[in-house]
Amino acid sequence: MAGSTFASRSYRDAAVVLRTQQLGEADRIITLLTRGNGLVRAVAKGVRRTSSKFGATLEPFMVADVQLVHGRSLDIITQAVSRGTYGSQIVADYDKYRAAAIMAEATERLTDADADGTAGQFALLHGALSALARSVHPPDLVLHSHLLRAMSLAGWGISWEACASCGRPGPQESFHPAWGGPLCGDCRAPGALSTSRAVVGLLAALQAGDWERTRAADPTSRHDAGDVVVAHLQHHLERRLASLG
Repeated sequence: MAGSTFASRSYRDAAVVLRTQQLGEADRIITLLTRGNGLVRAVAKGVRRTSSKFGATLEPFMVADVQLVHGRSLDIITQAVSRGTYGSQIVADYDKYRAAAIMAEATERLTDADADGTAGQFALLHGALSALARSVHPPDLVLHSHLLRAMSLAGWGISWEACASCGRPGPQESFHPAWGGPLCGDCRAPGALSTSRAVVGLLAALQAGDWERTRAADPTSRHDAGDVVVAHLQHHLERRLASLG
């Protein structure tokens, strides 16, 4: 960047704060999902001081308009203006916090693998965090709907209407992540998860964002649907998410 000016290296974007990491005595490294520049890791200098003007704006699960400057290894955040103050409502409730942490980690992994799909992932995560903070839907349903839709944006959407192997119309009685979807009784493979008609219906509604159909789901179906979503996600990411622990 020799010869470049400060102005030429500066840019603005909307961003969701995915996570933070302490750096030195007063700084933090902030991992951001931006709408137009993808996944960005930047330094917020002095953000941990009580006198910092934008410390609270750069906490996890917050949405902000940020101004950054391209750096050698990490960019530098020079300004942050709050757009969505979701963090305090989320961290005050364990179920909301767990859901938000999983969504943030999954989004980071998905956008690391697919840098072209970040605008859609940004909008999806922004909406999910807003829904969590406002208690629009139960946290587990927001989480599993978000993960299914984020996976669809990344190219791993599921067709719930037919067997992923032979195409027999469903709903089917099992799901196998390696096959990419539901399997009928004849095609069921070792390691497949059993799925009832209610579970398949709930999964299809969550992926479509059809919240009206999710309201009648019983606790067992919600639990079993979550197992399917997590298995699908971790198979394609090829790793276990730390936040699931």
